[in-house]
This record gives sequence, structure tokens and C-alpha cells, in this order.
Amino acid sequence: MNKKLRATILLFVQLFTLTTLLAQPAPVKKAAQSVFTLTTFAADGSIIGSTHGVFVGQNGTAIAMWHPFDGAQRAVVIDAKGNSHEVDAMLGVSELYDICQFRIKNKAGLALPLATADQAATTVYLLDYDLKKPVSKKLTPQKTEKFMTTNNYYLFNDVDVSNTDLGCPIINEQGQLLGIMQRNKNGGQAYSADARLISTFSRNGLSLNDNSMRATGIRTALPDDEQQATLMLMIAGQQADSIRYDAYVNEFIEKFPTSTEGYRARASRYVTTGQLRQADNVYAQEVKKAAKKDEAYYDYAQAVYRAVSYRVDTTFTDWNYNRAMTLAQEAEKINALPIYRHLQAQIVYAQGDYQKALDMFTDLQKTDMGKNGEIYYEAAQCKTQLKAPASDIETLLTAAVNAQTGSVSAPYVLARGRFYDNAGEYRKAFKDYLAYDTLMNNRATHDFYYTKFKCEQKIRQYKLAINDIAHAIVLNRTEPTYYAEMAGLQLQLNQLQDAITTCNMGLQLTQEYADLYIILGIAQCELKDKQNMEEGIANLQKAQALGDERAAGLIAKYKK
Repeated sequence: MNKKLRATILLFVQLFTLTTLLAQPAPVKKAAQSVFTLTTFAADGSIIGSTHGVFVGQNGTAIAMWHPFDGAQRAVVIDAKGNSHEVDAMLGVSELYDICQFRIKNKAGLALPLATADQAATTVYLLDYDLKKPVSKKLTPQKTEKFMTTNNYYLFNDVDVSNTDLGCPIINEQGQLLGIMQRNKNGGQAYSADARLISTFSRNGLSLNDNSMRATGIRTALPDDEQQATLMLMIAGQQADSIRYDAYVNEFIEKFPTSTEGYRARASRYVTTGQLRQADNVYAQEVKKAAKKDEAYYDYAQAVYRAVSYRVDTTFTDWNYNRAMTLAQEAEKINALPIYRHLQAQIVYAQGDYQKALDMFTDLQKTDMGKNGEIYYEAAQCKTQLKAPASDIETLLTAAVNAQTGSVSAPYVLARGRFYDNAGEYRKAFKDYLAYDTLMNNRATHDFYYTKFKCEQKIRQYKLAINDIAHAIVLNRTEPTYYAEMAGLQLQLNQLQDAITTCNMGLQLTQEYADLYIILGIAQCELKDKQNMEEGIANLQKAQALGDERAAGLIAKYKK
């Protein structure tokens, strides 16, 4: 090629490029500041996908194709100025149209407004991403279809679209966003779903359980409604990821700075880990900023009371019962609710002034709290500490049981059953234990079934007792006492082979439990055949080696 021809071609290319750039409307040129690159990563740091996207909100909200986020644990955005931003949270997902909305941690880029007209554009501009000289391509859609009544679905000629264009915004001459360039992850014709689709995205308190949101490791943003956000915060707290939960707590406080929920959640985290000084600072902040000051003081007081009661950190002396009382009184000064007086009564009880606490609990029975069995139960505890007549305690426990119906009465039914049990009124105790088991839908704890078993033994309900101790074993297979108790009753009922089987099961857990060897030895000796007799005496000798004083007499008995 001669120099003259080469110069002519170069001049033509330059003129064509200049003409293309000059032909771009000003809003189109400006819109290039909204484009970014997006890279998503797996948990091991490997790249899952790389594409483009566009900012659509002043607070760092953006849209991109969804499929690069599927299975990703984190994602990074590089804006038009070359700055890097971590993706903070997902705002919405449409798997069907392969589009999602998310938020980065910092504000960045120019936010493009969404197109407002329902009429499809006949000419569009595809914005490129380039840190130095972003350009645009003028395209004509091959075909435009409608979905969701008013939204536009653009189909493009594949020769006009390269893979580097995917995720880049498609805009009209006014610089309004129509959509982003898309192609199925498995290939196919290039298309763009209407960006207005994101206006249909919504989040509620249960969005954490949404299958699409769960498909990515990037957390779901809190809903804008405070009640729904509180529900999501609670659900997030039940999940194992503590780092993600901290992010939810921080977002909640930022989003609802005058609500008590966020501060309470953050402070509770510190209390759980024994960091009481940090918790104290958070509760002080809650009192200062919360709109409902009485609730803030109550949260503070309740946390101090519980931490002192459970001796969370005895070195942090700023938290004590007197401090809890002062805070509870502050709450009551602002709003004289019975619940604040109730906490004060609990504190007085914890301080050992049982008569004063009893008077306070008795007064509270005249308020709406009298509809709750807890007030009567706590009064019964005061009476117990004051060594009041058993009839007084029984009356209060019965009032606690009758204060409400259904499963909420279960703790008080159990408390009354234990009261009867301790008083030697085993049949009354048995009746309450049966009622409690029913209220719990036969899903009580292993220690309850052990307690019920002991009571049933005393009233000779042996068949029920066997069933309950077996239930206790099913719920806790590692407690050797349960095997010994079951085998002991089987021995008492002359169920010798069953007793031997139960003992052997228990001895698989430990060989240091003398009771199991005693019962096993007796059961074997009682079978009276030579082999079992020898094995039985050997097991009694093992019990003797463990220091059981009963063994010597039993060995002498069966060796005769």
C-alpha cells in the first residue's frame, strides 16, 4: 500500500470517528460516567463472572445481569473513574429476565434516570466502558416486544453486539436508561429487558428466605418499612453468619436511627460475648437517640439486670442491681407502664428483699399484667423464700396456671407439678406432669421425662415410667444415669434380660459407672445359670473396684 493511499484511509477513519463522536447528543456523552465493570467472586476467591453495569441511584444503587451473582460470595465494581467499590447488598432479582439491582458501599458514578415513556425507542445508544475515552454505538433494535403490559423487550442483531458490550447501558437521545445489553449465559441472541422492571422489585422481612436471594452469598438489603426490617433483622440473627448479621445491625441503625431495635441488637451482641463496657456505650447511645426514651431505658435496665443475675462479667462493676433499678425507674418516670414496675420488682427480689418484692408483685396483679401467670409465679417464689404456708404457695401457683390457657400456661403447670412432687403429693404432681406433656405436644426435654419417670415410680405406674425413661434416653443418649435408672426398674420388675441389655448399652458410654455394674451383676446372678452367675460376680467385682460399698455384700450373697 503506497503512502498516499494509507494517509487517505487514516484520514477517512479519523473523520468517521470524529463524525460519530460529534453526532452523539450531549446527554449521551454525559451518561458514559454511569457505566462500570463488575466482577463476582466465589468463596475461594476465584472469579465467577465479569460484566458491566450501570448506576441508577444517587446512593450507589445499580443494575447488572443477575447470573454472575449466582453462587458468588462477593462482588467488586470499578467505576468510570477507576475507583473500586465492594458490593454491599442485593435490592432485587429477576431470574426470568436475568437482571438484578444492588447497592455498593460508597456513592459513585452518575445515576441514569429511567426512561419514562412506554413507547419503544426506534434508535438507541449503547454506551461503552473506557477509563479514557468512552464511546457509544448507535443501534436500531431488530425487534421490540412488550412484557408486563408496558415494558419493552428489545432484540438486537448479534453482529452489532460483542461480549464486551454485555451489561453496558442502552439509552435514548435524552440520556434516559432503557436497559442493559444482555445475552443468556449459555449464548443466544442479544437482548435488553426494560430497566423499569426494577421498579417492581420489593423486599419484606421474609426476603432472606427467597430462593433467588439465597442463591448468592451477598446479603439482601433491609426493607424500607421499619416493621419489615425488624423482622428481617430478627431472622438474620437466627442464622450462623455473625459478620453478615453485624452488617444488618449497622444498616438498621443507619436506616432507622431513632428506633430502639438496632441498638438493642448491637448491644446484645456485646453482652453475649461478655463485652459489657461496649454494650454500656451502645445502650447509652440508644437512650440518647431513640425516639421512645422509656423503651430505651427499659432495654438498658433489663440488660444490666440480666447480666448481673447471670454474672456475665463480675469485673465490670458499673453494672449492678442498683444501676438496673435507676434505669428502670427512669423508664417509669417517662411512661408509667406496669412492665417497668415489674422489672423493678424482679430487681428487688434479686436483691433479697422478698417481702417488698411480694408487695410489688401483688400490686401488679391488679394491672393488665395480672392476665399473665408470671406475676403469680413470681409471687409464689417470694412466698417460698419467706417460708409461707404451703397452701399460700399452692394458691398462687394455681392462679399462675389459670391466668391464661393453652401452651403459655405450660411453665406454670410444670412449676406446680414440681411443687406437689417436692411436697410428697405425687398423684397431683403426676396429673400436672401429664398436662404439661400434653401442652408441649409430647416434645418436652429429656430432664422432664426423667422427673416424670421418678414420680411415676412412686405411684407404681411402672409401665409409664419405663416409657418415659426410654423417652429420656432417646432425647439424650449420652447420660449413663438414664440407662442405670431404666435397668434398675427393669430389675425391680424381674425383666432380667431387658435389664442386662440396658446395662450393656450404658456401659458402651462409660466403664466408670458402678451402678450399671451392680444392676448388671444382680440381673445375671438372678438368672441362676453357671455362666451368667460367673459373669454376674465378675461385674459386681468391677463395681467393687470402682468403690461401690454394696458390691462386697452382693458378691458374698451370690457366691454361697
